[in-house]
Amino acid sequence: MNVQTALLQRDVTPEGSDYEVVRRVIEKISLDYRDQPSLEEIAGEVGDTPNGLQKLFTRWAGLSPKAFLQAVTLDHARRLLDSGMPLLDAALELGMSGPGRLHDLFVTHEAVSPGEYKARGAGLTMRYGFHLSPFGQALVMVTERGLAGLAFCDPGDERAAFEDMASRWPNADYEEDMAATAPYAARVFDPSRWRAEEPLRVVLIGTDFQVRVWDALLKIPMGRACAYSDIAERIGKPTASRAVGAAVGANPVSFVVPCHRAVGKSGALTGYHWGLTRKRAILGWEAGQLSQAD
Repeated sequence: MNVQTALLQRDVTPEGSDYEVVRRVIEKISLDYRDQPSLEEIAGEVGDTPNGLQKLFTRWAGLSPKAFLQAVTLDHARRLLDSGMPLLDAALELGMSGPGRLHDLFVTHEAVSPGEYKARGAGLTMRYGFHLSPFGQALVMVTERGLAGLAFCDPGDERAAFEDMASRWPNADYEEDMAATAPYAARVFDPSRWRAEEPLRVVLIGTDFQVRVWDALLKIPMGRACAYSDIAERIGKPTASRAVGAAVGANPVSFVVPCHRAVGKSGALTGYHWGLTRKRAILGWEAGQLSQAD
């Protein structure tokens, strides 16, 4: 099956979905956070009632638009993270209810050999499918050894997302197979299925340096953030912050390998391959998961 036919058979986010509304809310907050927009202003911007938006956003993120504004807008994130305060602690300081325990995505991972990496995917069969997620459409790619790719895209950008991911492993064979990818999508985006005794299998396809950076990202707990320079220190390359940033940006398994938790030295929410709005959305969603934890 060719790529064009496969893309036409994907499952897509319906127009007017929760994520689209939430995306616009986060965009509004990100642009106007200095003005501290009211719920009424935000609801008017996205064409919803204040009550309807309050229920929708709280159902999606686990906290209200106001709490989200306080917890993860760039102004607060930069100030609090720059002081060395973890994101979760910052959220608690701003009045969020605290979790009794922490959830995170339990992962067991392995890396391909240097020879396999140099082959640029030759001999690999990559099965892929588009699935709904809390952050728009997710492109999930798997091999017989486990999850190998996870990307995000907006409606209409499916081909670009696929080509971006496929270019990383140009010699692989690609097969559209949503039956193979659906179980992974279900596991990744359902926190109730994040269990240490049933870890998600992930295969990391990259250079030795990239894999070391991605492994360091996996050690950043939900609700916390880490500067690129700190990641460089952790992998024993204290002068390689820029190279670390490039490796973070090349992460092929978004969300699972939490490159969204990497920030600039000042605490600024710097670039994200799938868009800063989506990065803020993921951080806000994680804050909501933590606030709901027992």
